[in-house]
Amino acid sequence: MSTEHWKDEPDDHDYPAAADYLSLLLTETAAKELSDRLRAAPLVRRKAKDLLRASRLEALGPDNFHVAADLEKVKKGRPLSPVLIVRGRLAEDVAMTVADGYHRICASHHMDEDADIPCRIVDLSKG
Repeated sequence: MSTEHWKDEPDDHDYPAAADYLSLLLTETAAKELSDRLRAAPLVRRKAKDLLRASRLEALGPDNFHVAADLEKVKKGRPLSPVLIVRGRLAEDVAMTVADGYHRICASHHMDEDADIPCRIVDLSKG
């Protein structure tokens, strides 16, 4: 499978999905504001293994339904959408939050844990 399997921009539906998830952790207003800031954030690249470590999440297995679907997309030559991240805070022991794209990170990790994943990253607070 190709190691370069990413779109240049996140899908439009990823932002409302990120806001929906973040609204479980924050107020809906704060979640929407973060989603809007993610839309405007520059695209950066981070390694799959580092994203999992910073989020403190385990890699889901390739047999997970959503991970398997993403692996199949790549196998068929269809690129994946970049992931949306809220930066953690090391000094406060707050892990990075994957606002959208956890299954895509896991799929990429199974293909190549050192692969660079395109991300949009914002801090929880503006300052």
